[in-house]
Amino acid sequence: MGFPSDRYIGNTLLKMYVDCGAFLFARNVFDEMPVRDVVSWSSMIVASVASNSPLDALGVFREMNVVNEKPNSVTLLSLLSACTQMLNVNAGGSIHCYITRNWVEMGVALGTALFEMYGKCGKIDQALLVFNSMHEKNLQSCTIMISVLADHGRWKDCTCLFIQMEAMGLQLDSMSFTVILSACSHMGLVYEGKKYFDRMVRLYDIEPTVEHYGCMVDLLGRAGLIQEAYDIIQNMPMEPNDIIMRSFLSSCRNHGWIPSLEYNLLSKPNSELGPNYVLAANIFSIRDSWKDANDLRLAMKEKGLKKIPGFSWVEVPN
Repeated sequence: MGFPSDRYIGNTLLKMYVDCGAFLFARNVFDEMPVRDVVSWSSMIVASVASNSPLDALGVFREMNVVNEKPNSVTLLSLLSACTQMLNVNAGGSIHCYITRNWVEMGVALGTALFEMYGKCGKIDQALLVFNSMHEKNLQSCTIMISVLADHGRWKDCTCLFIQMEAMGLQLDSMSFTVILSACSHMGLVYEGKKYFDRMVRLYDIEPTVEHYGCMVDLLGRAGLIQEAYDIIQNMPMEPNDIIMRSFLSSCRNHGWIPSLEYNLLSKPNSELGPNYVLAANIFSIRDSWKDANDLRLAMKEKGLKKIPGFSWVEVPN
């Protein structure tokens, strides 16, 4: 009927396909639009990022520059997300320069995306500079900053920021405590982890979730406090998931401490992952319970479960 020539209808149609995850249809609509504005370009960049095609997002942005269309905050947010996906700090830095050079207002959302990009790319000092320069911060931005700091082992900065969040009057939520407990776990801060868990329950009246219990099991297990980790699993109001069991079993193996475990704990019905069976079988082997170890390996084979070999990414020059 000729309506795609109407910019507003074309943008709405494009957004509909983007929201439905139909990237190819969105691209077709975009290519056929005779008139495009910043909304059209931004929607196409959002679609590229959502479809895990960050390079396409940067390509669309280059096309956008060719036609001299100025990006808005939505465009810049999506581009920073693309840079974060690719861990491309050079492209992210270029977007930062564009924001500074064009006096783009650094709102909470844009500032958070920017320092998260720097943090994920390993540039913690730049991330802190952006975070500290933000005139406004909210619960989400502070929580993400704690996660970034924890990834870089900056535990003192993590705890200081957590104290600042309380001083700012932010109403901490379940996610905030998940992040700080995870940080304590990875940095071996047993006392602090217990303190924050107790504070969450007693002061903020937050019901612990399986993620919170998982952080505590991981924290205690890494520290060699296997019995305490085992007690948490036993007293959880819900069934431990595969991640908790794998974390616990790994701690048992790593510390050479074999608790008096019941067979049904090592082979929970929801543990349908190969690594859990392998870990449990190894623990039975250490305990010389060869029949139990063999039974687990047979059960693993009958269910067609496999353990994918571990691997790591290593970054070298160029």
